[in-house]
Amino acid sequence: MEKPSYLKLLKSGSLAEIKDFLLQKLQKCDICPHNCLVDRTSGEKGKCNGGSLPKISGAFPHFGEEPPITGKNGSGTIFFTGCNLRCVFCQNYDISHLEAGFEISIAELADIMIKLQARGCHNINLVTPTHFLPQIVAAVEIAAEKGLHIPIVYNSSGYEKPETLKVVEGVIDIYMPDFKFFDSSLSERFTIAGNYPDFAKRAIREMYRQVGPLKTDNHGIAYRGLLIRHLVMPGHVHDSRMIVKFLSETLPERTYLNIMCQYRPYYLAQKFPEINRSPDYRECLEVATFAKRLGFFSEDW
Repeated sequence: MEKPSYLKLLKSGSLAEIKDFLLQKLQKCDICPHNCLVDRTSGEKGKCNGGSLPKISGAFPHFGEEPPITGKNGSGTIFFTGCNLRCVFCQNYDISHLEAGFEISIAELADIMIKLQARGCHNINLVTPTHFLPQIVAAVEIAAEKGLHIPIVYNSSGYEKPETLKVVEGVIDIYMPDFKFFDSSLSERFTIAGNYPDFAKRAIREMYRQVGPLKTDNHGIAYRGLLIRHLVMPGHVHDSRMIVKFLSETLPERTYLNIMCQYRPYYLAQKFPEINRSPDYRECLEVATFAKRLGFFSEDW
């Protein structure tokens, strides 16, 4: 099994250069597609509401991820507070919208990573990490110097800036993005990012270029690659099919695609009649069957 690529960057000194470059961006933040250009180091807030310090709601071994991520010992999951997408139906709205959590130092974030590794977790799973990417890279550098050696999982909404992803090439071992919407009219209605589809497409192409399809060891545990999630929305099977079709035409090799059917009308979804219900079994089965027909694999179907 390959060693995490961030260890090579640490040894060469490139990880420190990446960290310094990204931390400077906090003074005029353009880390994500919103390009807010606020000075987070002086207390200004952009659409994500992220500050100069990382803010988390919790960190623990998580057993609810896909089998290649969870494994036997769990995924070392760190939940970051805030979000640059803010879906109206978010099941973690207390964290993403209401911003439940607490600020920690970069050194404390590094210590959390080391402690999760010590508990036997198979990876460090960064949930909604985009707006804290500079601080995360800084923490990875500290943790790697202290002996961190398990894969880093970048678990995001898919609303990413390809230029930023290119900067962190080699830092991330496993990309685990959502691909939520293909039609921009849906992202305009249900998120704060009407241009979501364009950036998600470009981001997934860049993620694949960096890490390729998902790779697992002899125990079925992922150590590198791309794992894509898609949540089937009620009444929007056509949009789901367009996402699967795009992925089949874009990715040179098939990777792990998880067609998820656990949508529930959380948070503000009740204000939108068309999504104020769960998808029925036939909707989910149609999307999953279409994905399988195009060569994708998911444990859930």
